Amino acid sequence: MARRRQSVTIKHVAADAEVSLQTVSRVINKEPNVSAAMKERVQASIDKLGYVPSIAAQRMSGSRSYLILALNDRERTIAQWRAREGNDWVDQMLLGGMLKCAEHGYRMLIELVDTHDDHIERELTAAIASLQPDGIILTPPHSHNPKITALLAANNIPFVRVGSRSEGPGIPVSMEDEDSARMATEHLHKFGHKRIGFIAGSPEYNLSRWREDGWRATMEELGLSTKGLFAEGEFTLESGMRATRELLQRPDRATAIIASNDQMAFGALRVAEELGLSVPRDLSLISFDNSPGVRFSLPALTAIDQPIAETASVAAELLIATQRGQSPDVERISIPAQLIERESVAAPVA
Repeated sequence: MARRRQSVTIKHVAADAEVSLQTVSRVINKEPNVSAAMKERVQASIDKLGYVPSIAAQRMSGSRSYLILALNDRERTIAQWRAREGNDWVDQMLLGGMLKCAEHGYRMLIELVDTHDDHIERELTAAIASLQPDGIILTPPHSHNPKITALLAANNIPFVRVGSRSEGPGIPVSMEDEDSARMATEHLHKFGHKRIGFIAGSPEYNLSRWREDGWRATMEELGLSTKGLFAEGEFTLESGMRATRELLQRPDRATAIIASNDQMAFGALRVAEELGLSVPRDLSLISFDNSPGVRFSLPALTAIDQPIAETASVAAELLIATQRGQSPDVERISIPAQLIERESVAAPVA
């Protein structure tokens, strides 16, 4: 019978490199104050022995858990998964966050929490006690839920607030939503549109107001009226359909629409078809998010590409730096978006 291979531990690495356990630990955890020569020496022993650091061992070696926890809204996330409508917010969060965590020997987990639960503190406390994360990434609407931010602050847990700019604990990180709305509005105006409609997202999200503010400010700067051109949605396909009917059935209808997410833009496409309007000949359309489906819709949608992966990466890096005593000396971090041109925008019919 073949003998089971003995697992390689940190002790074997230390013995082979002829250094202390603490030195090996510092190299594995990429801590400062380790010379390049020492890093090379320890890494050579790690490679030679085939040692793979385990999170369990890392957690036992000190006060860190080497876990970053991202909190996403349970109700909305599960609804999107069940609808299978192509929203890739969680995928992009994992892409940016997991890759950045892996660079530093960390792992990232996503936990779904109901922000409307009356017992949110108890639910979150249970998750924290179980996972003991080194830091937490809050996504909207958690990022501006005072119960959540107060609980994390009281427990001295570092956290990043994505999509939040309010004063208070935590590190605010946003995606320049006003500038994104400005970019979309100016792009439509460049094609000659003056009746530019706007479908806002759920008022529960601060970014919905910021995008609306960006659209209104840009319209004013361009000398264009917003009267009869605003409708409110809920980030769902059905609400996008409802809002689009509201905008297109008015006497002086919009010739172009900016929808605050892809699902509402798909709703706008459906209603335009129902009304016999061709996109982009009769109606131009720009969306927010740039999820996979916008490339395969007919026509493919011009969209604001939200830098979700980059935002998650920055958030994870900020939390890991905080754990290493390198707290960022910034009031707020903004990550710019970009506009991806496709086939859904054209000059208005004279």
